[in-house]
Amino acid sequence: MPGCCGCWEVLRPPRYKRLVDSIFPANPQDGLVKNNMDKLIFYAMTTSEKLDRIGMYLEQKLSRSINRHRIGFVFVAMDALDQLLVACHAHSLNLFVESFLKMVQKLLECEEPELQILATQSFIKFANIEEDTPSYHRRYDFFVSKFSAMSHNNDRDEVIRAKFRGAGLLGLQGVVRKTVSDDLQVNIWDPVHMDKIVPSLLYNMHTPEFMSVNLESPRDEEHPTYIAEMVFRDLVCRASYGNVKSVLQPVLRHIDNHELWVPNDFAVKCFKIIMYSVQIQREQQYGYLVIQMLMSHLDTHTNSDPSIKASIIEVLYESVLISAGGSIGPSVLDVFNTLLRHLKTSVDNKSSDSKKRAMEEKFEEAIISTIGEFANNLPDYQKIEIMMFIMGKFPQFGQNDEMGSSVDNYLQTMLLKTLLKVATKYKTVIMNNAFPPEFLQPLLRISLLEEPGLRVVVQEILHTLLDRHDNAKKLRKVCIPKDVVAELDLTVDKVPRQDSLFMKKNGIQFYWHILENLQMESNRVANFEAIYCTMCLISIEMGGDDILVELIRLALDIQQTTLESNLPSTHKCCNHAIVAAYLNIVAHITNMSPLVQYLSDLVEVRKKEASHLLPDFAFNRANRPTSYPTNDKVEERWLLDQTTLQEILTDCGHDASRLSSPLALRPHSSMGAVIHDSAMASSISDLGSINIELDSLENSPLLARKKVEEITVESLKKMLAEDPSQKREEEAKKRQEIFETFQNAPFEEIVARAEAKSNHFHEKLYEILEMTPPESPDHVKGNQNAVPVFEMQFPSLYVY
Repeated sequence: MPGCCGCWEVLRPPRYKRLVDSIFPANPQDGLVKNNMDKLIFYAMTTSEKLDRIGMYLEQKLSRSINRHRIGFVFVAMDALDQLLVACHAHSLNLFVESFLKMVQKLLECEEPELQILATQSFIKFANIEEDTPSYHRRYDFFVSKFSAMSHNNDRDEVIRAKFRGAGLLGLQGVVRKTVSDDLQVNIWDPVHMDKIVPSLLYNMHTPEFMSVNLESPRDEEHPTYIAEMVFRDLVCRASYGNVKSVLQPVLRHIDNHELWVPNDFAVKCFKIIMYSVQIQREQQYGYLVIQMLMSHLDTHTNSDPSIKASIIEVLYESVLISAGGSIGPSVLDVFNTLLRHLKTSVDNKSSDSKKRAMEEKFEEAIISTIGEFANNLPDYQKIEIMMFIMGKFPQFGQNDEMGSSVDNYLQTMLLKTLLKVATKYKTVIMNNAFPPEFLQPLLRISLLEEPGLRVVVQEILHTLLDRHDNAKKLRKVCIPKDVVAELDLTVDKVPRQDSLFMKKNGIQFYWHILENLQMESNRVANFEAIYCTMCLISIEMGGDDILVELIRLALDIQQTTLESNLPSTHKCCNHAIVAAYLNIVAHITNMSPLVQYLSDLVEVRKKEASHLLPDFAFNRANRPTSYPTNDKVEERWLLDQTTLQEILTDCGHDASRLSSPLALRPHSSMGAVIHDSAMASSISDLGSINIELDSLENSPLLARKKVEEITVESLKKMLAEDPSQKREEEAKKRQEIFETFQNAPFEEIVARAEAKSNHFHEKLYEILEMTPPESPDHVKGNQNAVPVFEMQFPSLYVY
């Protein structure tokens, strides 16, 4: 008998099987036997080496229940598996997980919807568990494919369809969550996985519910659309620097394949989600990766329909608005170069189809707005660099080229609009920073284009950069108020010393181009008004006492060139009116009462005798050619008198001697084009009256030899009679003055002095070369006894 008992003990099932069998009730509707489930959990936690066997046995029972269609016991088995997973964190959990994943896979392969949803729910619970040990051999390819297929479910029953899609989307989130934090597991960012996950999310997001989101209305969080949006945000948030592109490429491909760029509401919303999600996790560091991807994608659509390109640019624009300061990244100029290249390509596409041309124009305007927003995210010094970069896209003209003759005016218009857009984002502090020579000279040169509309845009760019106190909008109308500052509500501050030095150095360039602009016959009212505004802004922002005489000299030069020109009567009237209005501004902002009174008397005279020389008449757009006087003669009493102005300046304590020096010569430019207009001849003095002082002639060896030969007894007596100590004192005093100047004077002032001396020398030298006729070949042949150049002795001033 005892032997029989021993045999029965051997045939008895192991304890873990008895515990597993005990958790199943007789009626599956009763659910798990709770007490027995607690015993199984305690056993699994205390003897962790049995955990894998428990899993395998549960898998067998689950398979039998599925094959026998005992659905109730399937739910019981999955409930037990879920509780064991949550409770146990042993080192041998990996083997148990393998059995668990096999059971989930079997349920997902079933046709019953409730079993697939049950499997998904169990997988989601598993995905939320943080495991203590890494896994080396798990693969989730089946789950990605199955959950993606569930996300595209098209069951006729709307309720079942919503449940399937919601379960599939949450399952995809579970796969990402389980794999993204473990480098030893499958790389979920591989294209083979992302090409299934991302389109599944976008497919469920592209619904009317997603496009018509109302923040005030309650959201159904169980709706697949909102689940897809939540999973998509989570996916982007979890993407690291190297994986952001893995998410973006399927997004762009999906939008291309389903033609969702036009209209682009869905694309805009998707990229807003991407930009916000990237910034939340990456602290605005990786926003420029999204921008770069969009820029690259735009390159692939170079030959696409303009509406598609315009939609991509609009998405880019919205992304830049969100990205704040992190949208540009390290390759600043590359971004602007790409946008400008697309702008030029669009301009070159001259389609005869009016509808297509309209779409191209919309695309161009979108590019300009996007460039402006890009520039808004840059520091000020880079904005100037970008403006210089855009300026470099203008065609380079030779010295003999006519402005606007060999290039497309429309391209120039687009580039100038782009330049203006960037300029509006710049905050001017110091004029020297806002107008570096490499930017100022080409900009002023472009102001002489033949197209009047382009010249207006250039003046608007100058207004934007010159105006630091928002006075430009108050100066657009040419008028002569009695109290300028009060009536126009102008803001006038003291001119900084740096700006005065800047104007001393570069003022001639502004003055000359203003004169040239006012002499162009193609000018319209808008051109005159824009030039007047520029003149007033220069006087307000940089019109210190140091350049007051030059400002008044500019008015006299405009008046004189207008009298000598062959301009139409309309243009002459506008010029005379501008001179009076401009000088009225200068007089009031400098508080020169005698000048204000003089101008007031002049205006009264014009009102009585020559009202056509005042702004009210000259800038009246309702005028007709018959409205102007038939006689173009202008009386002296209607004009500014140079002698009177000199007396006023002298009485106010200013040096009026410079008022007699006209601003007729074109300034020297860095491009080497020193070109004079027809008025240059009047300013060239006689060659015999030119006196060039060369301080270094004493150092010339040739002259030194001549001096040695001419030494006499009388000259020696004179040299001995001179007091050497007095001469040494004078030289020491002179050296001290030079030392103090270089030690205490601002660097800008030293540079201005040096350049002024250099410019004076070059002007005199140029006059000599102009007046000296070139030698004829016969003369050169006859001069055989001339000393070779390499044997000549030159003064040290000419030797470098």
